[in-house]
Amino acid sequence: MLKDKYDVIVVGAGPAGSTAARFAAAGGASVLMLEKDRDVGYPVRCGEAASHTGIVQFIQPDPKWIAATVTRFSLVAPNGRSVIQRLEETVYVLERRLFDYELAKLAANEGAEIVTKAYVYDLLKDKAGKAIGVKALIKDKPVEIHSRIVVGADGVETRVGKWAGINTASSIHDMASCAQMTISGIDVEQDLLEFNFGENISPGGYIWVFPKGNKTANVGLGITVEEAKNKSAIRYLQEFVERKFPHAAVLTHIAGGVACAKTCKSLVKNNVMLVGDAGHQVNPTTGGGIISGMIGGMIAGQVSAEAIKQNDLSHLPEYEMRWQKRLGWRHEIFYNIKEVISNFSDETLNNIAESALSLPENKRTVGGIFRTALWNKPSMLIEVAKVFIS
Repeated sequence: MLKDKYDVIVVGAGPAGSTAARFAAAGGASVLMLEKDRDVGYPVRCGEAASHTGIVQFIQPDPKWIAATVTRFSLVAPNGRSVIQRLEETVYVLERRLFDYELAKLAANEGAEIVTKAYVYDLLKDKAGKAIGVKALIKDKPVEIHSRIVVGADGVETRVGKWAGINTASSIHDMASCAQMTISGIDVEQDLLEFNFGENISPGGYIWVFPKGNKTANVGLGITVEEAKNKSAIRYLQEFVERKFPHAAVLTHIAGGVACAKTCKSLVKNNVMLVGDAGHQVNPTTGGGIISGMIGGMIAGQVSAEAIKQNDLSHLPEYEMRWQKRLGWRHEIFYNIKEVISNFSDETLNNIAESALSLPENKRTVGGIFRTALWNKPSMLIEVAKVFIS
């Protein structure tokens, strides 16, 4: 039965939110997680790929939520030349609906309460402006639920962050306009991630083809919002699919924005913490955010539980310091790398592909291709080196 007060309220039941709820509850806090949609895991708004190393930090892989197990990747240059190489670790293409559901179950098993169809429309605040809970519509009934901490896991458009006074704005330059289809009835290699580049198909970004078993794949695209003003991401994607998979059946079609920016300068304010997309904890280079969001959620959950146990909410900024030490500093470097890569011309990309193809197959690795890219853009060297030195 829903109580009127909890230690921690988590708004949003995606991977970051469920992980925050799980670790806060595991640390002894009373936790309520509120999800606006009818079911956890809906709608799916990502390519659904995540590494084995990332996944096993939180949950053991289960075939029921793995659509494909990938061991190779392909980089397709603007001229059509493809560089194929084995991945250095296994990558899974997930069934996010089922994966998210399992993460929520882990939170529930630790004692977190979960309520769906719960639309949070404002924060409760004390006279000093600090959050002391949320206002929500649950089954169309307005309720006020108190808490000592609120965790915003409500996506890139986070309202929780705005209500708390956290600056979550991204410049147009750092926003990617993305679109994705799940298509079926196609021939696609089930152990291969494909990335397509070129000014005519995905200016400043790339198109991905991620297998999902049974002649099915997620095909998506991300371009800068600036480029999308001239032609929409959806149109670029439709043209690609019509050309490469002319007889495909489209099962799903989604679009939205992704903040390929540095992490928000502040992740904590007035008893509110932001995790996942809400805090811009997405890898700026790839736009991937499942594992990084879960890491942010784990740290936020742990710090929340510690603050409750110590009866000291001034402990919450510890979350920012631990995030920066764990991943934040890397994301700043990935951002700088993104800035360089996004400006590569088709000629540069073609040259990189040709140079990579000239490498022996045993040296045609991600690192080898990066080194080839460095010959074309030596200024990347310092930034790339920082990622691997620590």
